[in-house]
Amino acid sequence: MKKIIIFIAGLFIIGSLAGCSALERQAKDVQSQWTGLERVVTVYDMNGKPIKTYEGKIDIEDTSSQTGNGGSKVKFELNGKRVIIYNSPVIVEEK
Repeated sequence: MKKIIIFIAGLFIIGSLAGCSALERQAKDVQSQWTGLERVVTVYDMNGKPIKTYEGKIDIEDTSSQTGNGGSKVKFELNGKRVIIYNSPVIVEEK
């Protein structure tokens, strides 16, 4: 029991040394993965004009590094519908 308490205290101290903002970012990442965040996703054409805007509780998956062909893909679900955006500039903002 004593070892468990020391281990948990050590984790807490290490987490404190990392800074609050790092812990807040980690907590936000976990929240995003499990429940999604209230976000606004705006898709632009290649000239920078907005094409479409999505708003709601959205969990974004950026697979641009996974495609292997140099293209980019942003994938998310909104209101039970899957949205996949290929090769377009996308800005995702938290509300």
